[in-house]
Amino acid sequence: MSPNKLRVAIITSNQFGTAAFHLPYLNKNPQIEICMVIYCNNQKTKINYKKKFKKILKIGILGALNGIRMRSWFTNDVDELMKTESVLDFCTQNNIPYFETTKLNSEFTLDKLNDCHPDLGVSLGNSYIAEKIYTTPKQGMINIHHEILPEYQNAQSIIWQIYNLSPSSGYTIHKIEKSIDTGSIVFQEKVPILFKKSLKKTITYTALELLKHSSEGLNHVLSNWSNISHHAIPQTKGRVYTTPSFLQFIRIYFNYLKLRKR
Repeated sequence: MSPNKLRVAIITSNQFGTAAFHLPYLNKNPQIEICMVIYCNNQKTKINYKKKFKKILKIGILGALNGIRMRSWFTNDVDELMKTESVLDFCTQNNIPYFETTKLNSEFTLDKLNDCHPDLGVSLGNSYIAEKIYTTPKQGMINIHHEILPEYQNAQSIIWQIYNLSPSSGYTIHKIEKSIDTGSIVFQEKVPILFKKSLKKTITYTALELLKHSSEGLNHVLSNWSNISHHAIPQTKGRVYTTPSFLQFIRIYFNYLKLRKR
C-alpha cells in the first residue's frame, strides 16, 4: 500500500469499451493506485415489461428497432477502432487484483470494496449503482458520462447534440448519487464532433475521440482529487433523453447533413 497515492477501485460491466480503454492510462498515473477491479459479468436484470412497453409507446416500434440497430455504433464499432485487450487480460498482466460477480449491487461487491479500503470508486461502463455500493469508498464514487450535464442526462453520446444542431459533444465526470447522471460535477469538457461521410462513422469516430479526451480528464481529476473534489458543482435541473423515435432520428440525420457542410 502506498500512503501518498489515491487508492482507486474500478467497477465495470464490460470487458472492453470504456474500462478497457481507460485502464492503461490510469495504471501509468504515478499518483494513484488501482487497488482492484470488479467486473460484473451479467448485466441481465429482471425486465420491467411495463417500463419497456411505455418506452415503445413513446418512441414507436420503428424507433425501438432503430435504437437496436444504432447500438453497435457506440459499442462493437468503437471497440474495433480501439483494439484494446480485455479488462481481465490487462489486470492479469499488470498484477491488478481482479474479481468477477454476477450481480453488480451485491454483497460480494460490497465485501470486496470493504476489503480493499479504497479512497475513491470509479464507475466505468455501468448502469445503476446502489447507494450501499457508491458510499462504501471513503470519498464516494465518480462516473464518466460521455455527454454534457445537466443538459443531456441519460443521453447517448453525440446523437442528441446533432438533434439540437450542436457541432460539439463532450463528457462530464460527476459524483454518483441516488438518481442517474444527477451528481455534482467535478470536471467537464466539450469535444468537437468529427463529421465523417456517414452518420454511423461520425458517431463511432467521435465516440472514440470522447474516450481519448475523457481518459486525460479522468487522470487530471484523480491526480488533483483533494482539490477538485471540494469544488464540485451541484447540478441544476437538466433534461433527460432516451432512444430517439424514428421521426427524431430523421431530424438527427438531416441535421447531420447540415452540420457536415459547415
